[in-house]
Amino acid sequence: MRIVVGHLYPDYLNIYADRGNIAVLERRAAWRGHELEVQPVSAEDALEPGAHDLLYIGGGQDREQALIAPDLAARGEAIGEAIAGGAAVLAVCGGYQLLGRFYRGRNGAELPGAGVFPLETVAGDRRLIGDCLLECELEPGARQTLAGFENHAGLTRLDEEAKPLGRVVAGFGNDGTSGFEGVRVGTAIGTYLHGPLLPRNAWLADWILERAIEHRTGKRESLEPLPDDFEEDAHAVAAARAHSRGGRF
Repeated sequence: MRIVVGHLYPDYLNIYADRGNIAVLERRAAWRGHELEVQPVSAEDALEPGAHDLLYIGGGQDREQALIAPDLAARGEAIGEAIAGGAAVLAVCGGYQLLGRFYRGRNGAELPGAGVFPLETVAGDRRLIGDCLLECELEPGARQTLAGFENHAGLTRLDEEAKPLGRVVAGFGNDGTSGFEGVRVGTAIGTYLHGPLLPRNAWLADWILERAIEHRTGKRESLEPLPDDFEEDAHAVAAARAHSRGGRF
């Protein structure tokens, strides 16, 4: 099976090895006999309806975010339609912020957002840095832990009815006070966790692949398990680090 991924602004948004998330998805798909076709989507490229089974957007420095923010904001309707059509979305750090309504810097200037995620972000007075551990329940009754690294000054506030990606077990999360991290809108996920995220959380990589395959085939099926001893060890190490030196939660 060919799974088509739209990688948004790969030349601008790729800090903390976020491109490694694509590598994990590509390899885990290949181990099951599927092909991941990654199509870079830059400012001059159209985002055709239904063309992508998965959209991915990584993180970037403030300068790079400012460069792509107007173009990304103009794609809000197209990205929203992709989510409504069942395409998977993974947005990390800066990409996560810019899929909200706006990002307001410390000087008061605002970067426009795509308005896909029910949230807004403002710059705080300090950076929230360190290992982070979440408890998630993407499928009813199936609780999982998600481990990653966060480094952001932005304070993200979810709308009252919004669903977070997970509850913070250790670390700071969206704003250091709410106890929540990330957001989920149907098949779309936004998160501050990177470094990259998916090598330490094979279960999430497979959940994203399952949503992308469902978009391609119209059928909801579970992927065959893989021998993930190394991945599980990496998750355990990252989780232990978060417990020992994460934020206040």
